[in-house]
Amino acid sequence: MNHVTSRFDARDSQQLEAGLEAARDALAQNRCIVMPTDTVYGIAADAFSAQAVATLLAAKGRGRNMPPPVLIPQAATMDGLAIDIPAFARDLAAEFWPGALTLILHAQPSLTWDLGETRGTVALRMPDDEVARQLLRSTGPLAVSSANRTGHPAAATAEAAFGQLGETVEVYLEAGARPIAGEALSSTIVDCTLTPPRVVRAGAISVEALRVVVPDLLDTDGQPDPALTVDAAPSSDESGAGFEQAEADVNDAAAEALPASDDFLLPDANSDSDSAEAEADADSDADADSDADADIASGPATTHSDAKSGTSPGAAPVETQNRGGTESGDAAGESARTP
Repeated sequence: MNHVTSRFDARDSQQLEAGLEAARDALAQNRCIVMPTDTVYGIAADAFSAQAVATLLAAKGRGRNMPPPVLIPQAATMDGLAIDIPAFARDLAAEFWPGALTLILHAQPSLTWDLGETRGTVALRMPDDEVARQLLRSTGPLAVSSANRTGHPAAATAEAAFGQLGETVEVYLEAGARPIAGEALSSTIVDCTLTPPRVVRAGAISVEALRVVVPDLLDTDGQPDPALTVDAAPSSDESGAGFEQAEADVNDAAAEALPASDDFLLPDANSDSDSAEAEADADSDADADSDADADIASGPATTHSDAKSGTSPGAAPVETQNRGGTESGDAAGESARTP
């Protein structure tokens, strides 16, 4: 069955409503759409549909070794998709969400989804874009990668995205150039599966700003804040050697923990070409492709429905918007602003 590509101008209120409805319908049929975010335009698919995610990767010319991150509509959704969330990750989300910060966390093992070779992790972000938020509130989590073919710049408009992706995408939502103001930078990515956490891609939010919230955050080179290093300077050559070994251990652990991903996320750590490509794209916030293993906390296992409605087990019920209407779910403790 052939599907006709539809394009909507989301700057017009009537076209916006029609476009959001068409986008919801396309996503429900495991098809892809193009939507604006606060960084660049993204190609989106239902995060819980392996078929839809495969279609997304194929449209980009990308393999499973570069799984897409997941955009979420509210902070409570984080608890439905991740486990063992450290306090510092919640603090970062509370300060910088919605916004250009991606957090790598241990994925809920109870979820029946397939984003690719994630190595038991999931990368989550709440975009600071009104059109994106409207869509996410009605669809739940979406797998989203920058709207471009691999090796080409990410699109700053839906028109530019159509020039690269064409009819592989069913619905295009045009909302004008992104970002709306300022330099086009990719989201900053923090790996919260490590202790201390580490910035694994520099982006729109500086390491200095992040360290106001998490002082022991390591930078992309695995280095701590120089001020903390001076304060804790070793008193002998022997202790200095121990510090260097500890730092090497941190770097080794970080290298093992990094998930392969793309666009708003990370390059494959095992691929020199992908790494170079993503590094070049990060300079333009296009990431030319820019972007576990623990027991479930007490309470019933998180279900597919729980995660899509942005809830977690064992908390007070609230009304949350899901595809096709509202449903009652368990609300996770709200620790961050909603997008």
